[in-house]
Amino acid sequence: MKAVYIEAYGGREQLKYGDLPRPELRPRDVLIEVHAAAINPVDWKIRNGWLQARNQYEFPLILGWDVAGVVVETGPEVTKFKVGDPVFTRPDIRRNGGYAEYIAVDESLVAPKPANLSFEEAAAVPLAALTAWDALVETAHIAQGQRALIHAGAGGVGIYAIQLAKHFGAHVTTTVSERNVELVKSLGADAVIDYNKQDFSTAGRVYDIVFDTVGGDVQEKSFQVVKTGGILVSIVSPPDQAKCEANGIRGAWFFLEPDGEKLARIGRLIEQGEVRPVVGAVFPLAEVAKAHELSESRHLTGKIVLKVK
Repeated sequence: MKAVYIEAYGGREQLKYGDLPRPELRPRDVLIEVHAAAINPVDWKIRNGWLQARNQYEFPLILGWDVAGVVVETGPEVTKFKVGDPVFTRPDIRRNGGYAEYIAVDESLVAPKPANLSFEEAAAVPLAALTAWDALVETAHIAQGQRALIHAGAGGVGIYAIQLAKHFGAHVTTTVSERNVELVKSLGADAVIDYNKQDFSTAGRVYDIVFDTVGGDVQEKSFQVVKTGGILVSIVSPPDQAKCEANGIRGAWFFLEPDGEKLARIGRLIEQGEVRPVVGAVFPLAEVAKAHELSESRHLTGKIVLKVK
């Protein structure tokens, strides 16, 4: 099969396009013919060797842990899917990824592809939407009438965080640059802060939930706007617990654990029109180095997708 892989850690020059064997199936695996795969920052962080302490990989390593495609084979213990099913998934990051014509994934991580999405749109959903779900629903326990501040609302995760927060009845404020104001309003944001013109930290302690997808100074300033008893949840770095205690708030940080049932629930929200993906750019598989360059620049609205089939 055609695949993009690395044989050593390093820069974009390590990305190779060539032939590798099809993956072998474990008993509970489905073999997915990949139609599209999305780019995420974790891809190039692993490529650079930055996550070696968390996962030890064998080479050649196929990157890419956001996939949409069609089931073409099932392991002997598979019960949820059959050949021909259109699916999407955030695969196990400890195994080979989806920059390839085929990927083997445990069925517990797979969900039916939303019928109203193309494969390219569906590939843009799993990792980012599941991250937003875990931050807001599982960690922050978002509820009707709460006020939420979502940083970088036009980014891959922020797009879904806005829509999920609105679905659960929260009042949503988000930070973006001027060019993305209309986009986040169309996703449901109630208030928009242009971070180039306004300092969000002057609002006072008005938010029940602050979702930090940026880190650094943004996380530091976020302590100033969380209500007593509220939560600052980050996907970048753990909030300082001493500062959380001093401000009477909770601090949380997590690394996504994928789940096919949660993804299926998000898929149903997509089919109901409650949530939609935003695809910012599409590249052919062979041009993955250009896609990584764009992702690393962080100058993007929405998700970057690779068209495989």
